Amino acid sequence: MTAQYIMVVDDEPDIRQLVSEILEDEGYRVVTAENAAKAKELHRSRKPDLVLLDIWMPGQDGISLLKEWRENDTLCCPVIMMSGHGTIETAVEATKLGAQDFIEKPLSMAKMLLTISNALRASQLEKENRGLRKQISNSLEPVGSSQTMQRLREQAKRIAQHDTRVLLYGEPGVGKETFARHIHALSSRKQRPFVRAALSTSKSTGHASLNSVLFGREDLGKIQYGLLDEANGGVLFLAEIFELDHDAQSRLLNALKENRYMRIGGNDWIDMDITLMVSSSHDLQDDVKGGKFNEELYYLLNIVPVMIPPLHEHPEDVPELLNHYVDMLTAQEGLPYRHISLAAQNFLRNHTWPGNIRELRNLVQRLLILGTETEVSLDETEEAVGARIPLFSQEIGQIPESLFDLPLRQAREQFEHDYLIYQLKQADGNVSKLADQVKMERTHLYRKMRSLNVDPKKYGR
Repeated sequence: MTAQYIMVVDDEPDIRQLVSEILEDEGYRVVTAENAAKAKELHRSRKPDLVLLDIWMPGQDGISLLKEWRENDTLCCPVIMMSGHGTIETAVEATKLGAQDFIEKPLSMAKMLLTISNALRASQLEKENRGLRKQISNSLEPVGSSQTMQRLREQAKRIAQHDTRVLLYGEPGVGKETFARHIHALSSRKQRPFVRAALSTSKSTGHASLNSVLFGREDLGKIQYGLLDEANGGVLFLAEIFELDHDAQSRLLNALKENRYMRIGGNDWIDMDITLMVSSSHDLQDDVKGGKFNEELYYLLNIVPVMIPPLHEHPEDVPELLNHYVDMLTAQEGLPYRHISLAAQNFLRNHTWPGNIRELRNLVQRLLILGTETEVSLDETEEAVGARIPLFSQEIGQIPESLFDLPLRQAREQFEHDYLIYQLKQADGNVSKLADQVKMERTHLYRKMRSLNVDPKKYGR
């Protein structure tokens, strides 16, 4: 496990040396600062897990430094104040400014270690509780007893033994983040942060903001920590990595090559200590060929590729997944328990699941909310799933009059099927070019082609 990172700020060299040696013997990684200026420099270079801060120092004192961090919104970790002339008033002021605790000099090393341990534990619990209800389902072991799922779990165990980059492939909703969290839970970094970012969401705010979200920003001495700061020592999971623009790709490439990065607007290099996991809903080689993704970055990320198959390729797991989500949603969200009948389960095993496991979870939630009977019937399930989109196996060619005899939805889907095949032929099967031609976002485009049974590989040269 990566050691927790503690900063000791004290103007007395003997105290810095003694405290540093004791903490290092306890397995912590320690940096020291003799004054507030040095502390701010170290604080900018890497986000600490805890700060031991002396109150009385030449120049800027500890209380003023704590207040500055608080006002600049850079108080990122527990701060324990130290003082040889402590008063109740000073301790109260420090606590109001955000200090976690207060210890007096001469230091009792046993008390100091206990105070540090308690502060780090409280900080970890706070991080874990933040959004716990939202994330709890993602942190569970992937569900399913099929050979496919057993093989993937074994693969996750092997990957977790090595601190290496992972590229997770799979359609939207197959559970790529679940597997990333599972690998993290089995790894040596399991006690350190798992930081997840959906790049498609961040991208909507503009590339400058996306770079700031990823790398952080420094502006007039104020620090905005980025995802790399948050994940340092742990795991950073970037969902839909193809959403990175060229500038962010270049910055990430340089960070991986140098194993360090620089915040936007900053001048100092920051050492990088993370396991990077990324995901994509389509083959990144298509983007490399289309000039949309940096080829060198692709090879740096593609050290361990893992393909998560769509749900329709392991339908034997559907009953187990249904029961899992019934139990989870009744326990977490207080929904009424309902038993899904065997007939309904058999019907759902044969469903095509274009939305994969995410669709299954949403369906279970809908059945629990809307149903009134204890058992979920086949008729109710068929109604909840809705009419299936027809799967086409051939083109119409010239539109016949019989098309106008079809229901509107089916006629529209048939036209979209032919339209996409025509455009694919014009793009030589390149999905990146197709997306530009039809003016669609690639994730939605892949979903549309899958629902219409259009395989782009058939139309490439």
